[in-house]
Amino acid sequence: MKKNKHLRNLIIALSVVVAIVLIVGAIVLIDRMNSQVSDKISKDEAQTLLDDTLDSLPNYKGSKYIREHSKVTVQDIEYGLEKNIVLTCSYETIDAANTVHTHINDLLNISLKDPNTGMTKNATKIKQEIEPKMTSYLQDAKVLSGEITIQIYETKQDGLKVYLSDEVVNTIFGGILTAHEEINQTKEIEVSGQSVDISNKNSLRRGCVDSISLVNYESEKPDTSSAIQRTWNNFKNEFYRNFIQESRWVYLVKGLGTTLAITALSLVLGVFIGFIVAIIRCTCARTGKLKVLDKICAVYLSIMRGTPVMVQLMIIYFVILLPIGIEKFTAAVLCFGINSGAYVAEIVRGGIMSVDEGQTEAGRSLGLGYVATMCYIVVPQAFKAILPSLANEFIALLKETSVAFYIGVADLTQGGLKIRSITYSNFMPLLAIALVYLVLVLGLSYLVSLLERRLRKSDRN
Repeated sequence: MKKNKHLRNLIIALSVVVAIVLIVGAIVLIDRMNSQVSDKISKDEAQTLLDDTLDSLPNYKGSKYIREHSKVTVQDIEYGLEKNIVLTCSYETIDAANTVHTHINDLLNISLKDPNTGMTKNATKIKQEIEPKMTSYLQDAKVLSGEITIQIYETKQDGLKVYLSDEVVNTIFGGILTAHEEINQTKEIEVSGQSVDISNKNSLRRGCVDSISLVNYESEKPDTSSAIQRTWNNFKNEFYRNFIQESRWVYLVKGLGTTLAITALSLVLGVFIGFIVAIIRCTCARTGKLKVLDKICAVYLSIMRGTPVMVQLMIIYFVILLPIGIEKFTAAVLCFGINSGAYVAEIVRGGIMSVDEGQTEAGRSLGLGYVATMCYIVVPQAFKAILPSLANEFIALLKETSVAFYIGVADLTQGGLKIRSITYSNFMPLLAIALVYLVLVLGLSYLVSLLERRLRKSDRN
């Protein structure tokens, strides 16, 4: 029978693995089929699309001159696996980068005072003054040529779309972006053999950049991935942004340590309070003694079990402990310990009351006092019966500590919310908090089940 059972389990496991492999394979195959361009195009069509894209770029006078003297010709076409068309192109352009580098001192040697109004020129007026100089220098620029690869992507929104990366734009327009960078990085110029500081003259540099500015091309690669790829890529990006970037996972690790510390200390305090309260109530029920203490314990139980733990936490910290300077962590331990003590008390009381009164009478007949009988005979038997329930109370207490962040304790929940406040992402941080609690609870539940199984086995023996 055991061999048949093991064989059946093995067949089921293998069937599940095969099914998973087939599903993943089908997904990958469909994804690969959807990763190619739907329609092929000719060189002429690719050339027209490329020219239209370049001609549509808004630009100023200087960059327009560069565009008019730049030519890109499609030489070859290949098809990629990212819904893309790879164009191998030749290009001819003028050396804008070297032109700006050679004449940077003259281009930026402009007075910022308007001689007519006496006011400081803005970037627009500076641009208008620099443009004629820039164009005249560009007319003498040397010609550059070479080969470059340009990508066309097929997107759902725009169809076939030419992708102009910064590298492509910089190459086919003679290093125009390199020229922008040099102008922006120039902090001093040389005029008549003397250095002139222009580090604070931002409008001057901006006006010079605007004279050959090329704007509104999209340097971000179009997203041609399938729905599955996009979902996976978004998941990876969100995971990296929320946890890996700047080591934000540390907030969760530190918070988890605080949560476990609060839970453990609160459990110890709760068990201590719970046993004291349970013994008082059981003593009163069986002997009629300690009535005043029993009434006090009844009020304590009613309040702790009848009000939300979050309200108790805020009252204990903000109303009682904060005015006398007690720390948040200590306040959280006291609150959760006192709250847990009420539930532990009822668990222990139920366990003690379940022990037959004959056990108490047997202890007394052996000459033991009431306290000794409770400590050596009744409580050990009750403890064995209530141990699984106490373990479940530990699990419940672990989850209840998640409200400690309301008083500013840096627990697990607070760690997740800290990440959320930085990244403005709701899904990942909250999911991480939930998963960590779920793993802890599942682990503790498994240990409780092992404990219950062991106790049942010892009862049978």
